[in-house]
Amino acid sequence: MDGTKYIVEHFEKSIRVKQAILKDKALIERIVQVGELCVDALKRGNKVMFAGNGGSAADSQHLAAEFVSRFNFDRPGLPSIALTTDTSMLTAIGNDYGFEQLFSRQVQANGREGDVFVGISTSGNSANVVKAVEQAQKMGIHTVAMCGNAGKLPKMCDITLDVPSTSTPYIQESHISIGHIICAIVEETLFAEYKPKE
Repeated sequence: MDGTKYIVEHFEKSIRVKQAILKDKALIERIVQVGELCVDALKRGNKVMFAGNGGSAADSQHLAAEFVSRFNFDRPGLPSIALTTDTSMLTAIGNDYGFEQLFSRQVQANGREGDVFVGISTSGNSANVVKAVEQAQKMGIHTVAMCGNAGKLPKMCDITLDVPSTSTPYIQESHISIGHIICAIVEETLFAEYKPKE
C-alpha cells in the first residue's frame, strides 16, 4: 500500500463530499432548522437526545458532551443525553427486550413531549434507531435523522440531514462537522452574552 497516495485520495474524496454539501442549499437550510429546533426545545426546558451504533454511537456521545460541557466558549450546560453510554442499561434492555429496543426503551422512559431526538445512522436503516424514532413520534418528540443518502430514516423524520454519499467514513466525517455547526448555532444563540469579545 502506498500510504501517501492513500492519504491524499482519502482527503480529496472527503473534501468532495463536503463540497457537495456546500452546493446543497436545501441541506444547509435544514442544518439551520435543526439548530433552531434545538434552541426552541432548550428554551422550553426540554433536552436533546442522541443515539447511534458504532462510530455513530461515538458521535452521539461527542455531541451530547458538547451540549452539556461546552463547545466554543464557557457558558451554562445544556440538557442532552447520549443513549449509548450506560452499559448496565444497554445490556439489560438488550437481554430483556432485544437489541432493536435499545434506544426506544430509553426514549419511552426518559423522553418527554417537546424534546428532540437525533438518530444517527450512516445507512439510514439501523433498526434500533428506526424504533427509537417511531417511539419518539408517539410521544410528540421532534425527530432528526443524520444519515447518508439512503435508507428508511430520511422518509420518517421531521428533518433529515442526509450527507450526499454512500461511504461510511465520509458520511461520519461530515456528520461530526454538521453536529459541530449545530452546537455552534445553539451556543451562540442562547449564550451570546458569554461569548468572549474578539
